[in-house]
Amino acid sequence: QVQLVESGGGLVQAGGSLRLSCAASGRTFSNYPMGWFRQAPGKEREFVAAMGWSDGSTYYADSVKGRFTISSDDAKNTVYLQMNSLKPEDTAVYYCAVRTKPSPARLNLSYHYWGQGTQVTVSS
Repeated sequence: QVQLVESGGGLVQAGGSLRLSCAASGRTFSNYPMGWFRQAPGKEREFVAAMGWSDGSTYYADSVKGRFTISSDDAKNTVYLQMNSLKPEDTAVYYCAVRTKPSPARLNLSYHYWGQGTQVTVSS
């Protein structure tokens, strides 16, 4: 009984920045870490970033490491994805999800609840 709503997507030029937000309702958000995935047209869903099980622990895909930052505000039941130095290759629908299994964070099977996504388009 968890609902996730992403926001903050849009159109931005290469080199620009966006911050995505994911607001959770229903079950206690703080009980489980959150992650971000993305899916480009004609491609499989891929891992972007995730919170770890311990405080301060984070994971990033090689393609976004150093450019994207995941963070959360448990008091607001919200997770964020700050995206800097955006590239056209970052164009995709971005999804947040609740991690419910101790399997690797990069695997989508580690997550049970998903939002409906927000579109990010980076032009050259």
